[in-house]
Amino acid sequence: MINIVPYNEELAEHFRDLNLQWLERYFKVEPKDKMLLEDSKKEIIDKGGYIFFGAINETIVGCFALIKISETIFELGKMAVDPNYQGQMIGQQLLDHAILHCRKNKVIKLILYSHSKLSSAIHIYKKIGFVEVPLEPFTPYERSNIKMELYLN
Repeated sequence: MINIVPYNEELAEHFRDLNLQWLERYFKVEPKDKMLLEDSKKEIIDKGGYIFFGAINETIVGCFALIKISETIFELGKMAVDPNYQGQMIGQQLLDHAILHCRKNKVIKLILYSHSKLSSAIHIYKKIGFVEVPLEPFTPYERSNIKMELYLN
């Protein structure tokens, strides 16, 4: 079981580093990634979004962001788990927290962008109830070949 910790300035580098690690491993770091990761407070928090971290004791092992699209729609993004802690259901716990947080805050829909080669993540999203929807012509990320959404009612 992990402890979920909300964003604070001291943890910003963990958000950046965990995300850069998986982006560089599987894809490339795109301009939108750089913008969100280098100044996450300005680009996510100050715009009405959220960042949470998963911690085991004092060690940050994962993170995710809820990026505000509108009052009732958020993008689940920048979810990352430290490779040393993968396979321990940390991503599942982070996702569960994201959904609970959104429900408490009357968010109606969560969207996400991903890529089909991230099959473990796609499996978790589908298991939770996300469904694949058509990808718009101009996505926020070049690497995206899948868009999913979850209605929270």
